[in-house]
Amino acid sequence: MQLRHYAYDLNSGIGIYSARILSMVISVASYKGGVGKTTTSIHLAAYFQTLAPTLLLDGDLNRSSLRWAEPGKLPFQVVDHRQAAMHIHRYQHVIVDTQARPDEQDMKVLAGSCDLLVLPCTPDAISLQVLGDTAAALRKIGASNYRILLTVVPPRPNRDGEEARQYLTSSGMPVFRTGIRRLVAFQRAALEGVTVAEIDRKNLGWADYLQAGEEILSASRSVAA
Repeated sequence: MQLRHYAYDLNSGIGIYSARILSMVISVASYKGGVGKTTTSIHLAAYFQTLAPTLLLDGDLNRSSLRWAEPGKLPFQVVDHRQAAMHIHRYQHVIVDTQARPDEQDMKVLAGSCDLLVLPCTPDAISLQVLGDTAAALRKIGASNYRILLTVVPPRPNRDGEEARQYLTSSGMPVFRTGIRRLVAFQRAALEGVTVAEIDRKNLGWADYLQAGEEILSASRSVAA
């Protein structure tokens, strides 16, 4: 991945300034609430923490990531985005839980200040419609460093996840091969301040995010090569 040195906007929580080389900067964004933006931020941070020191910046007004981290049980540090300059130099990877419902200018800054913009989306008509608007906004500004992650995917025989993937793929949108299944364990994990790996005995939820993280890592190696 390329070197990232960015000015940091204290008001919007968008953009990152770094005085060192960061291996990976990943932002997680969504126009629509309830799609697992914070859940995705938490678990991608947990994945990258297994590889190297990772920092999660909470730029959402709801401070959902910070609330998740309050019990002090997460294996990585979470800080307010306004504290980024004080902490970022100690970390190799940075995950950004961005503000909700970014406008077009916000999206331009977001896409330009990260290696990958992850767009969580649930497999329902309204979410897919809103996602289409997001993708259109990204195309308008010439951004291509984004990928859609289907979340809260219902179990089979329900085909919503499969049909949503087919729709996105046929529309030419970049989609993660893996999806994040719908599990009550994610809600329990948020309440207890831990990752889903600490809650789900079958480890299904963590396995999904593990695969998503490995996809990101594989793609970064391809770019570097």
